Amino acid sequence: MQENRPALTALPADIRCAQDYVWAAEHFLSPERHAYIAGGCGREVTLAANHAAFDAVRLWPRLLRDVRHGHLARTLLGRPLQHPILLAPVAYQTLAHARGEIEVARAAAATDSGFVLSTLAGCSLEAVAEQAGEERWFQLYFQETREITLDLLRRAEAAAYKVLVVTLDSAIKLPSPRAERAGFRMPDGVQAANLADYPPVAPITLERGQSRIFQGVMQRAPGWDDLAWLLQQTDLPVVVKGVLHPADATRLQSLGVAGLIVSNHGGRGLDGVPASLDVLPCIRQAVGANYPLLLDSGIQAGSDVFKALALGADAVLVGRLQTYALAVAGALGVAHMLRLLREELEACMAQAGCATLADISSAMIFKATQED
Repeated sequence: MQENRPALTALPADIRCAQDYVWAAEHFLSPERHAYIAGGCGREVTLAANHAAFDAVRLWPRLLRDVRHGHLARTLLGRPLQHPILLAPVAYQTLAHARGEIEVARAAAATDSGFVLSTLAGCSLEAVAEQAGEERWFQLYFQETREITLDLLRRAEAAAYKVLVVTLDSAIKLPSPRAERAGFRMPDGVQAANLADYPPVAPITLERGQSRIFQGVMQRAPGWDDLAWLLQQTDLPVVVKGVLHPADATRLQSLGVAGLIVSNHGGRGLDGVPASLDVLPCIRQAVGANYPLLLDSGIQAGSDVFKALALGADAVLVGRLQTYALAVAGALGVAHMLRLLREELEACMAQAGCATLADISSAMIFKATQED
């Protein structure tokens, strides 16, 4: 498998918008690693749907509104955010850059951006915390035992992570056909650093006729009782990631979850599910106007952020795009990508007549059947 081209130490001159990092990364990532990062599961129907959903939404701007007092600040989960664009948890970012999540954390700190570290990060949560800013969150996967899950939680608390993000849509991690066709294999030295000191997972012995899915992988999948247990173990706000159905959203809300992330795992989970943006309005309707709701999957431009906010999100998370920027220019690239996204959002707001995030609403979305 080929190695990556070394990341730049200065900003590339040909990057004009945040989405330019998508194509630029192809010149820095090896073909195999690029296939792993860019690919989705199955036939990549959901991966394509995420982008198509944003492209299908049309904005409906208003004229002559005074936006000279405009800003992007917002309070979310009781915490002040300078802007509503967070860096999503992404596994194994050392595939894109030798310093992986440490570089991403530095970029987040430099740009006053929220940052969510993955359980499957290539750098330990303690090492990342030393470089991260105040607004650092930790994404948790339930582990094979509650003891290991709890230990990860305690480590995150000790390292002053402020919010716990629990991902529930990845009990089965299917390989990407695109990555397999490209010959991708996890390189030596790239590992889930946060799990390195725990004992290896004991294999499940199947009897003749048993399914390696139902009686295998799913034997260790978390249930509602596991989530209820976890909520009792911490005072941190707990946000659940991977919500696509309003019935799940309301049940999680009633259980005491602090907020939700509407997400289809960037098209890397179950292929054929709806785009996150398409289900966002019905989930907002189900949980009410004031319940914290975030969205990921498909964000590539400031106008995408605006559309997500208009359809019900309080904030968004950016996944692949941060990894592409990381591969191109390390922390500098990620910080630059974030600055571009912010300025694109500001330009979109200004032209639409919105001075603050509170001004953005579904009234800014054009529907062919509606009248002024």
